[in-house]
Amino acid sequence: MSELFVFLLFSIFMLILFSGFPVAFILGGVGVLFATLGSILVSFDIYDVAELRTIGFVANRTFSTISSYSLIPMSMFIFMGFMLDRSGIAERLIGAMRRVLGKTPGGLAIAVVLIGVVLAASTGIIGASVVLLSTIALPTMFKAGYAKWISAGTVGATGCLGILVPPSIMLVVMGDQLRIPVGDLFMGAIIPGLLLATSFVLFIFIYALLKPSNMPKLVSEEDSGISKFDIILDISKALFAPLILVLTVLGSIIAGIASPTEASGIGAAGATFLAWSSGRLKWQDLRIVCYQTGRSVAFLYALIFGASCFSVVLRGYGGDEVIEEALYALPLSPEGVLFCVIFIIFLLGFFLDWMEIVLIIAPLVMPILVNFGFDPVWVAILMALCLQTSFLTPPVGMALFYIRSAASNISMAEIYKGAIPFVLLQLLTLTIVALYPSLVTWLPS
Repeated sequence: MSELFVFLLFSIFMLILFSGFPVAFILGGVGVLFATLGSILVSFDIYDVAELRTIGFVANRTFSTISSYSLIPMSMFIFMGFMLDRSGIAERLIGAMRRVLGKTPGGLAIAVVLIGVVLAASTGIIGASVVLLSTIALPTMFKAGYAKWISAGTVGATGCLGILVPPSIMLVVMGDQLRIPVGDLFMGAIIPGLLLATSFVLFIFIYALLKPSNMPKLVSEEDSGISKFDIILDISKALFAPLILVLTVLGSIIAGIASPTEASGIGAAGATFLAWSSGRLKWQDLRIVCYQTGRSVAFLYALIFGASCFSVVLRGYGGDEVIEEALYALPLSPEGVLFCVIFIIFLLGFFLDWMEIVLIIAPLVMPILVNFGFDPVWVAILMALCLQTSFLTPPVGMALFYIRSAASNISMAEIYKGAIPFVLLQLLTLTIVALYPSLVTWLPS
């Protein structure tokens, strides 16, 4: 009987999902529908739903989830990201990096990757990073003679680093849902994130050596008269403020000086100060940032609300036992089961947003994988890498549509072509991290 209700629950959810209705309302609506059904079945002694006696139980569990103290950093880091977008840091960085790396093969694309790492460590918001890089970097790359497809792929892949490199919004939600300290997830994601960015840089450099016509060196007459000292001074000024902010936020968490919640408040205040000191913080800007933050947080909390309701009802019908039995029944080794779970999450990333996967799928499979002896931080980072890849995977990767919306003079075919090599690099990095767990576990330990 449990298997039947779990199958119906997922089937109705997937059926309504393709109707185009908002996912948050689908999750919550299907959850409430089956919670009501469970109450009716219990009252008529048709089917005893052990953990689901009344709608009130679902309401209490859902309220306790969305009022979790550990979710507070999410709103602060979102505010920090939008405020940094207003501060003009990215524009100053790309100007300084262009002077330093202009004569290096693929130098402009490498500069975009390095700037993307700084933005990822400062914002943690994929949409904001991809749109900002598309607006600032793509025109410069096109003007320099870079092929459109490699330019789009570089911007999309680099913008997606924000979902993995701490402080990542996804890692904050993962920590809350999987009961893993957010600080451990932040530390565990640092080396894989840098490894991923390094693979991007190496690919760009090697490709530029092999195909210099697609990525020509950037030679500017206005930069030829600038001394090396002035260039170093310029880039030092551009990097100083964001690096100090990142080191303050992440360093205080890693050193145990501040909790992620306290550090997120420091980051939000620091980003506001940077915007004010650069002369970019007017009342209109503050109003826009607060509005963008409020809208993003409301959207995420709506998803958390709906997914919490759905997952509670799923557990009430024995969904966790059904999934556990199915995984244990697979004729595979523990490593094979882990590969199977990661592959399923990768496929789900084609259709579902990372939030639904983190809130519904991850809490169901994590206890099983931990029982197999796997480190929970390592498994969580593998999931994060897999979900990060899904943002760039054609045909429905969200980063690809962000690029298209910000750059109308490039076709979707070119965007897809540019995404493919970077998706392969992400899968290669995922494989390396899977083979060498110490890349994740060393810093937290």
